[in-house]
Amino acid sequence: MKQQFALIGAAGYIAPRHLKAIHDVGGNLAVAYDINDSVGVMDSHFPDAAFFTEFERFEAHVHALRHAGQGIGHIGICSPNYLHKSHMSFALRSGADAICEKPLVLNPEDLDDLADLEKETGRTINSILQLRLHHSIIALRNKIANGPTDKVYDVDLGYFTSRGAWYYASWKGFDHKSGGIATNIGVHFYDMLSFVFGPIRENIVHFRGPDAAAGYLEFSQARVRWILSINRDHLPDHTPPGQSTHRSITVEGEEIEFSGGFTDLHTASYQNILEGNGYGLEVVRPSIEVVSHIRDAPIEPGRGEQHPEIKKILR
Repeated sequence: MKQQFALIGAAGYIAPRHLKAIHDVGGNLAVAYDINDSVGVMDSHFPDAAFFTEFERFEAHVHALRHAGQGIGHIGICSPNYLHKSHMSFALRSGADAICEKPLVLNPEDLDDLADLEKETGRTINSILQLRLHHSIIALRNKIANGPTDKVYDVDLGYFTSRGAWYYASWKGFDHKSGGIATNIGVHFYDMLSFVFGPIRENIVHFRGPDAAAGYLEFSQARVRWILSINRDHLPDHTPPGQSTHRSITVEGEEIEFSGGFTDLHTASYQNILEGNGYGLEVVRPSIEVVSHIRDAPIEPGRGEQHPEIKKILR
């Protein structure tokens, strides 16, 4: 019998990658849930999967499958950030392991609660941290690991991705639901930076607003000037006409190219999890601590080096 999966958030942006991953690892999607019913993408791989728009009916179906000897082994979670904790709790209490999108939770103390629940249920939680599996990031990590151990690298991170008015009306536009731009968009970059350059030592915020954030991070082997924006007016001047997104990570002035190669990283993530090599709560903790601090820290433009593009958001 194929490994049985369930999916929460089947109508979301990232859900198709989870559907493909479940299919690619030879699993079966038995049941899915979303409050929205635009889930025709499920037909590509799992046209026979049960689907519910009411959580109570989804929950009852998951329990019915277990009683019938067809229990769910893993529940993928692609729901809005503020619901991740409750959905992971449901997964574990249902006798399944959780595979959750980032950010796993909004606050570090939520990780403590989930760790207690793991012990109570004997089930596990794993996060999707696909940048750790990208060939360019792995190559960079190996380069740093094989270089001088006392060298501290200068890194610039800039991520500009234009979003329309809908963004502010959706859950993503409310800090108590998304965690703000640094949490919703930046968390996987911060995790990647700690993966490559070691533990964080300093976290300074230069700017924090509804459409942009900027600051300075210092890791064991990196000084990082970072900026994030969803405002098209903040795109760097050298952005090609008609292009609405600009992403750049430079190390000692050298661009790290990782725009491609994302197609199968969710599949690789799922495969690693099934083999017992997933990324658990303690792996995620440093990045959650980073974004939690950014959310509430004082604004200190005079401390640490500023990203050169910050001038655009300060106009």
